[in-house]
Order: sequence, then structure tokens, then C-alpha cells
Amino acid sequence: MDELVDILNSKGNPTGRTALKSEAHKKGLFHPTIHVWCYSYSGKVLLQQRGKNKDAFPLKWDVSVAGHIEAGENYSLAAIREMTEEIGVRISKEKLEKIEVIKKEVKHSETFIDREFCHVYLCLLDENIPLKKQESEVEALQWMTIEEFKKWVESKHPDLIPNSEEQFYNIISEIETRIQNC
Repeated sequence: MDELVDILNSKGNPTGRTALKSEAHKKGLFHPTIHVWCYSYSGKVLLQQRGKNKDAFPLKWDVSVAGHIEAGENYSLAAIREMTEEIGVRISKEKLEKIEVIKKEVKHSETFIDREFCHVYLCLLDENIPLKKQESEVEALQWMTIEEFKKWVESKHPDLIPNSEEQFYNIISEIETRIQNC
């Protein structure tokens, strides 16, 4: 879907301008996105296999839920909306824990430059909760132990989205801390 997004400056502050997501990607304009990493107290993390028709990294395994924040939309409400759309789980705002904002710049091609400020959240979920993937966006969903995920990151598993290992290790550390403190 080609939604309207807020345009940000290089420091992540709103410029007061909006653009279609496709235009933001074509021109390399900064815009806000969300990532939600779902985990369980039993030490598992939910991974999403991106849809086969995605412009970026089709069929690669990635964060539980990801999406663009629509123009004027509250960031945590965008995360809740994306959770409902992509994995069929409705949560309350209190279930989200914002842990960081990451500035990302990836040039996929001359006409697709993804420049975003990604607002990263954690969400504790019961791994037995029924999930319903969004057919147009998500190929598959899979719970994986933190140890299995670490091995994928360490080995630079070819099915894993080619992101910075540092970001994945930070997520692993954040989840492990919460599991140990339960």
C-alpha cells in the first residue's frame, strides 16, 4: 500500500511535509517506521518471513512486525495497527515497550533508497496465541528460541535479512534481560 508518510530531517525531526511512501523511497527522504519484536517468557522470539512480493528482501526472515507510520499517526498506535494487520494479534498500548530509535539508510537501487528512523518496540506475547499472517505481506511466521536466533545471526544465515548484527544482538540482549528478570 502506498500510504502518505511524514517526512523527517536527517536528525529525525518532522519537517512538516508529507509524501507518498513510494516517493519517499524514490527520492531517499527520511520517514518514520516501526519494528515490533515479539518474545515469550519461555525464551522464544517471533520471526516473520517477508512476503515474496516485497520490494526489499523478499522471503528473508526478519523482525516480528514492521511497517511504515502513516502521516500524523501516533507511533505506538502504528505499532498496534501493524501487529493487528501483519500477525492478527490485537494488543493494548501497555504491552509495547519502546527500546530505541535507529537511523537506517539502505540503497536498494537507484530508484529505491530507504532512509528511515525506525522506532523499535518489544512486546511480550504468549507463544500459544493464535497468529494470522497477512497474506499480502507475510510469507510465514515462526517462533524460534533465542539460542537458535543467535546462531542464525552469528553464522550470517542466508535466509536472515542482511541487517547489522549489532542490531540483532541488541534485540537479543534486551529480550534476554527481560526473560531473566521475570
